[in-house]
Amino acid sequence: MRILMKLLAAPIVLVLMLFVWICSALLYCSAFVFGLASTIIGLLGLAVLVTYSVKNGVILLIIAFLVSPVGVPMAAAWLLGRIQNLRYAIQDRVYG
Repeated sequence: MRILMKLLAAPIVLVLMLFVWICSALLYCSAFVFGLASTIIGLLGLAVLVTYSVKNGVILLIIAFLVSPVGVPMAAAWLLGRIQNLRYAIQDRVYG
């Protein structure tokens, strides 16, 4: 029974491992692009806030925050960590 569990869990662990590696690489590569985009949008938001419209400036600053490494990418990294914890939990439970 124990060997059957190991055989059934091996593909699941492999898929989770590959998924985490691919997503980590994508997250790492996109961090630079998101950092540049958030800087540009943030500066544009400040300029619009001061010169044109407070409402549009605040909207741009909120978008800059969400694109920044503290916003949506941090949530993606947190979710990726949860998936990796699931993989380790399966490995610990099945393989001992």
